[in-house]
Amino acid sequence: MSDQPAAAPTSHDERLSRAFDGQAARFEKAPIQSNPELLARLVGFAAFEPGSLILDAGCGPGLVAEALASAGLRVFGVDLSPEMIERAAKRCPSGRFAVGSILDPLVADAGPFDGAISRLVLHHVTGPRPFLQRQVDLVRPGGWVVLCDHTTGTDPARRHWHQEIERDRDRTHTNCLTPGEIVDLFADADLRDLSMLEYGYELDFDEWFDRGTPRASKDIVRANLLDGSWIRGFDPIEREDGGITIRLQMCLVRGRKPA
Repeated sequence: MSDQPAAAPTSHDERLSRAFDGQAARFEKAPIQSNPELLARLVGFAAFEPGSLILDAGCGPGLVAEALASAGLRVFGVDLSPEMIERAAKRCPSGRFAVGSILDPLVADAGPFDGAISRLVLHHVTGPRPFLQRQVDLVRPGGWVVLCDHTTGTDPARRHWHQEIERDRDRTHTNCLTPGEIVDLFADADLRDLSMLEYGYELDFDEWFDRGTPRASKDIVRANLLDGSWIRGFDPIEREDGGITIRLQMCLVRGRKPA
């Protein structure tokens, strides 16, 4: 283990840690997180070689780690939230887990990794490019990097509407990217053999809001959702029962680090 000090936490990292400590119990039961079909789709898309050592960046309560381990992979997970790491270690005892940032030396000491994966983390980071580049740096030449996140559209006004709703619902939200912007991140990091998979998913507004860390009231967010706006990747539909279904577009991207 390196004797270098851990990277100093940023105020945003500290907010993330506190927020996800508080969200952990609801987070690990959320349909978008725990759905077995979505986890299987992610593992299948990643197509890591059995026996590979995989970095799970922002591993949360270990749902992805558990799915990877079940597919015959070795996992090292890192997350800013101590509560999430405690749950991950219990859920996936074959994995190794650490509290911290992927920038911390302890993560590099756990490698080199045959691949890296992150799911629904990108929209919480302040620097998408450094976040992806760090994973690339930690993966051996010839290894694969995989990312999954929900997306937004290109219209500037509607995109602003979407971002403000996301931030009102969860103050740790930073920015949603379009599918094209995520692919561009991979290309700019010089990853090769890129592939992208997109699929639709539906969220229930109440379930989604109740596990967030809001900066605005539920009534305000609901009213803003139903003001008639929509964007590709975030389309709210009011149901006959008075609830709201939000139609999302999920994006998976995979790329290989040059040998």
